[in-house]
Amino acid sequence: MTSSYINSYVGAIDQGTSSTKFIIYNHSGQQVGLHQLEHAQIYPQPGWVEHDPMEIWANTVTCIRRAMESANVDAELLEAVGITNQRESTLIWNKKTGVPYYNVIVWNDARTRGICEDLKTAGRRGIDRFREKTGLPIATYFSASKILWLLDNVPGLRDDAEKGEAIFGTLDSWLIYKLTDGQTHITDVTNASRTLLMDLTSLAWDETILRTLQIPAAMLPTIKSSSEVYAVGSPTTGDAPNPLAGVRLAGIMGDQQSALFGQTCFQAGQAKATYGTGAFLLMNTGTSAIASAHGLLTTVAFQLDKAAPVYALEGSVAYCGSLIQWLRDNLALLPSIGASEALAATVKDNGGVFFVPAFSGLFAPYWRDDARGVIVGLTAFNDKHHLVRAALESTAFQILEVLEAMEEDSGVSLQMLKVGGGMTDNNLLMQFQADILDVPVLTPQTKETTALGAAFAAGLAVGFWKNFEELRCIWSVGVKWDPYMPVKTRENLIHGWRKAVQRSVGWVDKKTDTTEGLGGVPFRLMRYASFSASGKNGLQGDDDVYGRYSAMRAWSALLIGTLGTLGVGLLIGSRLWTRRGGATGGV
Repeated sequence: MTSSYINSYVGAIDQGTSSTKFIIYNHSGQQVGLHQLEHAQIYPQPGWVEHDPMEIWANTVTCIRRAMESANVDAELLEAVGITNQRESTLIWNKKTGVPYYNVIVWNDARTRGICEDLKTAGRRGIDRFREKTGLPIATYFSASKILWLLDNVPGLRDDAEKGEAIFGTLDSWLIYKLTDGQTHITDVTNASRTLLMDLTSLAWDETILRTLQIPAAMLPTIKSSSEVYAVGSPTTGDAPNPLAGVRLAGIMGDQQSALFGQTCFQAGQAKATYGTGAFLLMNTGTSAIASAHGLLTTVAFQLDKAAPVYALEGSVAYCGSLIQWLRDNLALLPSIGASEALAATVKDNGGVFFVPAFSGLFAPYWRDDARGVIVGLTAFNDKHHLVRAALESTAFQILEVLEAMEEDSGVSLQMLKVGGGMTDNNLLMQFQADILDVPVLTPQTKETTALGAAFAAGLAVGFWKNFEELRCIWSVGVKWDPYMPVKTRENLIHGWRKAVQRSVGWVDKKTDTTEGLGGVPFRLMRYASFSASGKNGLQGDDDVYGRYSAMRAWSALLIGTLGTLGVGLLIGSRLWTRRGGATGGV
């Protein structure tokens, strides 16, 4: 350790989908303090997912205080703090009062499918209407449709936004705003690149898209790099002391880009996969923004201060750890998520069973929102152990398909895959991943790579660490899984998986929307009512979908009782989509 940094540290706020952490690192990259708190997952209607922003803020403050107490580190010893956050999740609050207009609409919320369908049909390029500029398809996943829903469904919000009183941000923007007592409204290029509103070349909000969607530019945060000193913590936040008073806030990255950075994937062709609630695979493509021809996302990987931005290709798997949670909570097939490995290991293979967890459609590389979950290949031989194993294997198969698309787009054949996230503790899954990819899979000694990436960004900004080479010296291999599966076995498994995927698509028929919106008013009525209020064709709408944590409980007894006799594929529909009319645009 450099002598000048023996008694100084950097911190990282890791604000994720299910919890918030604050981690303190020394100059060697070792954790010296950590505190973590979960926050509530709010499901107001089937398919809707929300978070309470005030709970997240309160948890953030508590995590900072308790991590500092456990490490015996006070604010004066923190050289800088970085922030990493759940991307796309959308919040709008009052610029003066700091009071949110509505809960956070979470990235995996599906209420805006109707909005997205309208946007696709109104443009000549359909789902790729904005892809040339943003690198993204039109999907419920990204922030733009969530902003539209809020503007047209929360009374008075559009008027306040047009006056500059209501401001938008992802969770990084919210935390920076709170830590500076309302004085700073910013985001970084990685988070901005996930909104469907930023031009990947100029790294600025695209005026044409904003005009088309009728989103007021005044409500958007200023876009900054991923590593620079943005501000210092204010003395107080509201009426309370600020635990980061005087500390430099110097790094922001969306969680998956931060994990890429924390895995030291600084060079083009290097890739990482993170296995958490979902699974996310990113490949660094250098200073070239590669347009995907295989259903992947083009996104900003990071930008260090005034340096040129570095880009990435990304593919996402919607259900990874959450699928095992679903087996536990909705079907009662296992007592805990950690028990999945032991249950799956009691059988030598999946017994011919394949599980495609397309509960809300298929993400990359398919982007089929008409797909639904299926379990296929069942015979009387199968039991719950095969089902659990098939669920675990589904993540590895989906990562394989994303990686194949990346190799096609980039022309780079991956020689190894760096992995992180909670599911990497599952040795059976990681070994299967290495086998099905036919490349080594490596996890680092420091498993909290997402938070580490934010710490790296902040530390570089203030000179705590000098360069990439110094950061590479911090990263070291923890566990390595080498592939050993016979070629024929691998080919047969991949063939079976692809047959199963084909069974899942085309399951949802498009229907007329009869769902209800805020206050029990049908969305179709709200849309027409909005003509006079907003002067435009409103964009409100919900998708009538099964909630992944609600209706499926009723299926569990039937599934468990008949699993041994089913000889055909079991189709599990997790969300029923519906359609409604709406937006027009000029792009």
